[in-house]
Amino acid sequence: MPRSPAPYAPFAASASGAASDHAGIAPRIAHRHIEVFRAVMLAGGVTGAARLLFTSQPTVSRELARLEQLLGYALFERAQGRLRPTARALALWAEVQRSWQGLERVVDRALELGQAQGAHVRVLCLPALSHALLPGALARLQALQGAVPVSITTQEGPLLQEWMAAQRFDLGLAELADAPPGTRSLPLPALDEVAVLPAAHPLVQQPVLAAQDFAGQPFISLARDDPYRQQIDAVFTQAGVERQLGLETASAVSVCALVQQGLGVAIVNPYTAQACAGPQLVVRPLAFAIPYQVHVLLPLHRPAEPAVDALVAALQHTAQALQPSAG
Repeated sequence: MPRSPAPYAPFAASASGAASDHAGIAPRIAHRHIEVFRAVMLAGGVTGAARLLFTSQPTVSRELARLEQLLGYALFERAQGRLRPTARALALWAEVQRSWQGLERVVDRALELGQAQGAHVRVLCLPALSHALLPGALARLQALQGAVPVSITTQEGPLLQEWMAAQRFDLGLAELADAPPGTRSLPLPALDEVAVLPAAHPLVQQPVLAAQDFAGQPFISLARDDPYRQQIDAVFTQAGVERQLGLETASAVSVCALVQQGLGVAIVNPYTAQACAGPQLVVRPLAFAIPYQVHVLLPLHRPAEPAVDALVAALQHTAQALQPSAG
């Protein structure tokens, strides 16, 4: 459920009406009017909105009527003492919700900075990296420095870049080399993709797998629009190797789970492969190279947390530890 309006009043307009400018400029819509509109939408009526805003019902009614007057159209249909939002009100509500979320993030962060435990590292990463690379790096970080408060948020490419550009996180982990605006990109050591096989599969007996070894094998693929899926398909096309393509999924972790169930063989990034390796899944290197590289994204305009540099070093060490062999 949406959060109720905060008891503080972060707006400049007074509760009595629209803001008036100094030199005879006509009154205009003020933040207070939007605050009242939001409260009415949340509460479903004027009475509930008055409670949310710690004010009186007549005040809310007056502010709402003033907003409609300034807009030149009705926001609510009034019938039998109830308010029903119009189509225009619903469209405005969607925009208000987006804007308020941004304000709430600012307020939450401002309050958090006043608390001793509020200073911690916020990491944004691709879902696959939250399962593999990042846990190993955090284990190394805490082994060296003790407990370090870290919050992890996962997101896919486009939104990940947008959120890093907005300076919302202390560190990001992405596959794309291009740094979003307002960030710098630090590449981790590049590794090659690897084969993952069911433990009982005959190919486990081979120390290194060539493209021809996959001929006729049930093959579990990444999603069609995944850039690594496209590189993998190109290798087999160039080699003239046909696989049995029946299963595909957007997640490397999901690929490994399907392999563990004996549903086929696959090629995935080495971090996920090593994290999923065990009694049911075996990792083997490939005779051909499909480089896989992770980039650390660092915001340029966000106050630096002291532990970020240590986490970057731990990420570099974790990646380097897989460098000689993924098998």
